[in-house]
Amino acid sequence: MMKLRSKRFCTASTFRLPSFVTGCNKKIKVADDHHNDIVPLSEIKWELRPGGMLVQRREIPALPTFTRDQTITVRVSTVSQFHDISIQPTSTFGELKMILSMVTGLEAREQRLLFKGKERDDCEYLHMVGVGDKDKVLLLEDPAITERKLHGLAASQPISV
Repeated sequence: MMKLRSKRFCTASTFRLPSFVTGCNKKIKVADDHHNDIVPLSEIKWELRPGGMLVQRREIPALPTFTRDQTITVRVSTVSQFHDISIQPTSTFGELKMILSMVTGLEAREQRLLFKGKERDDCEYLHMVGVGDKDKVLLLEDPAITERKLHGLAASQPISV
């Protein structure tokens, strides 16, 4: 049985580039994924993963943080009109429905809000779903409740012959 030796790219205290890189001129350039620029090989930051894989270190951009006084403007569009609503990004769709009930006259339970083609629940937060400043939300009237209203009105009216 033959025993194969694995090549080591780094040791515990020092980092060595592979021989095909160290034997080349230092003017080797590699495309950087973040900026699509060409950067010298010496400027690239490397990291050793727990499995032993040598990879280029990635900078993870920070997620936007919201302050208490920050508001976003959401354009809520119905079939025939639209409303620009200023609301905090950490609000829920249920809170947006309450504001819309004052503006449109529809009760919150009669409203269906759609964002990016999906109906959103009342407990979902705007910023968690991805609603940002000047984004559009579609407001539809729930057809089941509208039908119940019509049946209720028809039942309450006496039939005249």
